[in-house]
Amino acid sequence: MKKVTNHHRRRGGIPAALFIMMAFYCSTLASIVVAGEEFVVGGAKGWRRPDQNHTEMYLHWSSNRRFHVGDSIRFEYKNDSVMEVDKWGYYHCDATNPISAADDGNTTVYLDRSGPFYFTSGNYDHCKDGQRLQVGVLPLHDQYAPPPAMSPFSSPTSHSGGAFLPSPASFSVFVFALISAAAAAAAAAAAAATRIA
Repeated sequence: MKKVTNHHRRRGGIPAALFIMMAFYCSTLASIVVAGEEFVVGGAKGWRRPDQNHTEMYLHWSSNRRFHVGDSIRFEYKNDSVMEVDKWGYYHCDATNPISAADDGNTTVYLDRSGPFYFTSGNYDHCKDGQRLQVGVLPLHDQYAPPPAMSPFSSPTSHSGGAFLPSPASFSVFVFALISAAAAAAAAAAAAATRIA
């Protein structure tokens, strides 16, 4: 029977400890990157058909905020819907071919890329009355830039769509659980290798 020395134990234990430390670091980093700021669209007024004299309320609301990749916007509404559309759909109130759609009354959209996002009510008349939103999203590293211009004459861009996804906290827990499971498996493998040696 081969005697197990401290040298063998240390050699198997260092990679496992290093892996566990890296897993903890990665899960912490993932929660920092994913957990952005949440904005409630329209503030206390929520997502609704604007009054006749306030048809640009969502334009004013978005132009007074800075959105970054990783942030989210939450639409709170009753008896309505929210459609993510392309630029053409936004300016023509055409929600017939939305990128994504929801009518649950409490919809969160994660801003997963930089550039413009466009949203309208699924109700054509509500959209024409101003229930539409354009959000310009800045990259993560550009936190001190001025808010993006909200010009109706901005150049066309391609649009991959925002993500109607689980909350950042749920994602962080999932990533942490996945990395913890991998770390436990690596530690078990290292312990088994140490016993065999």
